[in-house]
Amino acid sequence: MAGEASAEAARKSAEAAETAEPVQETDSGVAEPEFPVHGDERAAAFFDLDNTVMQGAAIFHFGRGLYKRKFFETRDLARFAWQQAWFRLAGFEDPEHMQDARDSALSIVKGHRVSELKSIGEEIYDEYMAERIWPGTRALAQAHLDAGQKVWLVTAAPVEIAQVIARRLGLTGALGTVAESIGGVYTGKLVGEPLHGPAKAEAVRALAAAEALDLSRCAAYSDSHNDIPMLSLVGHPYAINPDSKLRKHARELEWRLRDYRTGRKAAKVGIPAAAGVGAVAGGTAAAIALHRRRR
Repeated sequence: MAGEASAEAARKSAEAAETAEPVQETDSGVAEPEFPVHGDERAAAFFDLDNTVMQGAAIFHFGRGLYKRKFFETRDLARFAWQQAWFRLAGFEDPEHMQDARDSALSIVKGHRVSELKSIGEEIYDEYMAERIWPGTRALAQAHLDAGQKVWLVTAAPVEIAQVIARRLGLTGALGTVAESIGGVYTGKLVGEPLHGPAKAEAVRALAAAEALDLSRCAAYSDSHNDIPMLSLVGHPYAINPDSKLRKHARELEWRLRDYRTGRKAAKVGIPAAAGVGAVAGGTAAAIALHRRRR
């Protein structure tokens, strides 16, 4: 199943990382929160990636990087650009858009070696992703690390890309969608289903069992109502940059909320609101132009 496959891939990656030299990146100096409890070895933290840890969707940034390396043509980039612009405007995941993006990515990487995509993923992180990490969320993750806890990304993005991001942020590892490979070459198929919605909760539960974690002492962070099953698993759920449905749900259950996107908080993390609006408008215009060229 998707959750078990993701959990197994995450544990293998984390075990390999223990023997490698860690890579740490600094945050913006955002104050460390009171939670988590220091020294609690049965607690861990699980972070959604898209719009929680990073602005935008990892799969779209990855697509931009692959286009730059001529993995596909301009007409395919139009689809990635349109989906990314919509994602940034809406602020939450649309299942149809995300499924289309995954299908596109699978067809693009089919026949390529896993090692090749991992190497390219490192480059794409530096080119398109590093500057889009939310400093506030990064500080939350660091607080768990400083408390001696493990921190995992949990995302529908390909597990190889998620592992690159986790390693570059100094996190423990990542749960992600697992693409099938034979002999180190992608087949263009998935192992199980994409790690989305309830599948994330399944993967977190499987990893917690394998790691002997007490979920009531763990924390989870997400921006999307699609992740309510994962957030509901843990004793310390956080709504980060929440969509309207998650915000309403979080307020009803008195979950903690953090929003780093607009107003005073956006300025605090170094993202002026006016600049953000301009970026969205520019991205939308570019997407529309590309979409029209296809017709």
